[in-house]
Amino acid sequence: MAKIENPSCSECGQLHCYRHNKKYPDFCLTENVDPAAHAETLGHYRGDSIDAKVAHAAAEVEGLYYCKLSRAEEIVAFARRIDAKRIGIATCLGLIEETRIFTKVLRAAGLEPFTVLCKVGSTDKTEIGIDEELKIQCGSFEACCNPILQARQLNETKTDLNVIMGLCVGHDSLFTKYSEALVTTLVTKDRLNGHNPAVTLYTSNTYSKRILDPEYLADL
Repeated sequence: MAKIENPSCSECGQLHCYRHNKKYPDFCLTENVDPAAHAETLGHYRGDSIDAKVAHAAAEVEGLYYCKLSRAEEIVAFARRIDAKRIGIATCLGLIEETRIFTKVLRAAGLEPFTVLCKVGSTDKTEIGIDEELKIQCGSFEACCNPILQARQLNETKTDLNVIMGLCVGHDSLFTKYSEALVTTLVTKDRLNGHNPAVTLYTSNTYSKRILDPEYLADL
């Protein structure tokens, strides 16, 4: 295996930073972090700031419910701890049925869901410069995804927390960039693996071994 020129946490075999029961490697980011920068980040998690409130809520949900709750339930528990009442949902068209179920979960928990579909605005892909041959069904009207408009509509609704439901790679990035509320994810889109992208990693030495082939990846 070729030497990694700039090793990082993925190359560490110790993970001493978690339990302090081993030792740090020479390239450890913890050992080499700027003390002032480290102290500055820790300051965000102390006191009464929104960052501190979120960090403490996340730690509480993890500590109380580790391996006990589903992701959907964890979102409810987290929302309550940060006093989020109105929950925005940025959903993919392909997951609208799952989104409808999730809205029932939120309402049962006493929360207020508000959903914006990825095709909001209903603009044909060609109108933003996408070639006709890049449509899934060429020659027909096919609306482009509009994650910026999704974010802005949820901003106008003044949501307290936004949830991503299967937005495409890149569209989720744009939605997060323009969302004024905090963003978390319930479903990460992976059409090939039933929206469980970790499957490809688990099977990287068998059924999905192509993902480790440089020639294959070069053509993507």
